[in-house]
Amino acid sequence: MANRSLNKVMLIGNLTRDPDLKYTPNGTAVCNLGLATNRSWLSKTGEKQEKASFHRLVAWGKLAEICSQFLFKGKQIYVEGRLETRQWQEEDGHQRQTTEVVLSEMIMLGSSRQSSDEIGENIKEGQKADTSKSKKEIVKTEKNKEVESKEESVKAEDIPF
Repeated sequence: MANRSLNKVMLIGNLTRDPDLKYTPNGTAVCNLGLATNRSWLSKTGEKQEKASFHRLVAWGKLAEICSQFLFKGKQIYVEGRLETRQWQEEDGHQRQTTEVVLSEMIMLGSSRQSSDEIGENIKEGQKADTSKSKKEIVKTEKNKEVESKEESVKAEDIPF
């Protein structure tokens, strides 16, 4: 029996920047994203501790185009993928390396009613950001997005969720 291995990552977090969509010379779409995840715990003294971790995400092909169309800074998402480490040499001769999550799945979470700018302004003004929605409202919003997306380059049936 061959040795088995598993390289699978599952994350839920908020995007740290707007998606960056580019195309390879052969026309394949590639989208780079940044994701922040938070962890909190109680210390031995009972104080609440928090730590944020930042992840590099990469989507390819149709998923890359979907990410660039529907995601924005601050949006909460669930992603699945695999860890991959790339190495390259810069023009000045320095060896560089990065580890990123290559996405296979992406699901949008949270409210799609407010943009990240509106949420940020509400928080700056001391108001509670209204990000709650009932399941019925979320389904309605997703259907509205499907109608809107038919007018754009990505068709509703191409969206993997």
